[in-house]
Amino acid sequence: MSEADSMKDYLAQNPRMIGALFTLFVLLSQAGTAAAGMTTQVGP
Repeated sequence: MSEADSMKDYLAQNPRMIGALFTLFVLLSQAGTAAAGMTTQVGP
């Protein structure tokens, strides 16, 4: 059984994890955008 099949089976048995993973990915993408937007200027 491949990695993708085991993940698919796990998510099929635990449907709440789909929402949790989605929320985690959204938060991570927002944190990455916020970190990229923080600019520092050195010098004049």
